[in-house]
Amino acid sequence: MKKINKMKIRHFFMGKSFNDGFIGKLSIYLLLIIIGFVYIYPLLKMFAYSLKDLEDLVNPTVQWIPTKVYLGNYKISFIVLNYGMTLIFSLLVTLVPAVLQTITTSLIGYALAKFKVRGRTIIFAIILLTYLLPVQVYMIPRYVLFDQLGILETAWAIILPALFGQGLSSAIFILIFYQFFRMQPKALDESAEIDGANAFQTFIKIGVPLAGPAYLTAFLFSFVWYWNETYVSSLFIGSDLYTLQLKLFNFTSQFNMAQGISEQALNEAIRYSATILIILPVLLVYVVMQKWFVEGIDRTGITG
Repeated sequence: MKKINKMKIRHFFMGKSFNDGFIGKLSIYLLLIIIGFVYIYPLLKMFAYSLKDLEDLVNPTVQWIPTKVYLGNYKISFIVLNYGMTLIFSLLVTLVPAVLQTITTSLIGYALAKFKVRGRTIIFAIILLTYLLPVQVYMIPRYVLFDQLGILETAWAIILPALFGQGLSSAIFILIFYQFFRMQPKALDESAEIDGANAFQTFIKIGVPLAGPAYLTAFLFSFVWYWNETYVSSLFIGSDLYTLQLKLFNFTSQFNMAQGISEQALNEAIRYSATILIILPVLLVYVVMQKWFVEGIDRTGITG
């Protein structure tokens, strides 16, 4: 009897494997909570501080929860960032390139996966080289080219490279689509060919629907990378046009030049409220598309 009880106790704590037992599950959940807290802590701190007024900021007894909800910081940040117009321009140089890059890289990946292209190994080497080379290596030649084309300091300087498969980290998306299309059964393509479909019709009617997770994953990664990008934007867009990220980068000088709030002092709460306004669109996109995004990550095999 005692032996049976001992086995039950051991099975409860250890399980058949480490993951099945109470100790294993507790360790896994504790690890997930710690990792989650590391990522969520900065957001919680920014949100808590953004709701504080000046009295709460200078009060040492007020740490996390403010004595009252103060939205004046968001109002000030909204004015300094010129949020409405800047958001529209940010979406223009983020959403449009992300969509174009996803479409273009999918076409390239499909062609490399389905057609016997002469010199495909060399093409792959060149594609990988564009990803491995530091962006600073080819920024100056690209800057000169865009200046000659007359698209410098316009949104076209961001949109056109994405249209021709030269957007941010396009090589990664080409490899994702190449791997995804290569895993699709050839029998489907052969069936479409027997039915009289040409290569483009096969791509649209068979390749694209089956590659939905890859499209979603590529689009979301591209959208986030374009949204958070500042180096290329500051180089090509110029000083007259601003994205929200560039506005945040120059927030101190923009704050000092803003009219109507010159009597306000730039404090930590105002900085945090501006940061939250900038990351809010990305958070909304992720919340809406979280289910499909996780499925896409699982189907395409992206990790880390």
